[in-house]
Amino acid sequence: MTIRSTIVAVSLISALGSAFAVPAAAQVCTRQGVDVSCNDGRRGVLSGDAIIWPDGTRSSSAPHPSVIIGNKSSVHVGPGVFVGQGKGMVPMDDPNAPNKRQCAILDGVSYCY
Repeated sequence: MTIRSTIVAVSLISALGSAFAVPAAAQVCTRQGVDVSCNDGRRGVLSGDAIIWPDGTRSSSAPHPSVIIGNKSSVHVGPGVFVGQGKGMVPMDDPNAPNKRQCAILDGVSYCY
């Protein structure tokens, strides 16, 4: 194999690798008061450090401190799973839910959790 064909093969492999790599999808959102609307058509309400979507799920700007998920793509969370203790207890969202796969970016802050 010549140097030229090696360079061509490596370039082709790199191009294919980057073509199949799926970046994290992000949607730019704007707000008017507490109403949030994203360029993909989603709408929600800003509440503290989270966006609450119409289906009841939330996108937070920071992960819940008591939850550590290693391989998110293999985790599915059903209804009735809660994290936290006492008054700080909140329902845990499925990390593979659509609002988690498409992070909302509002005022430069990413709401991926």
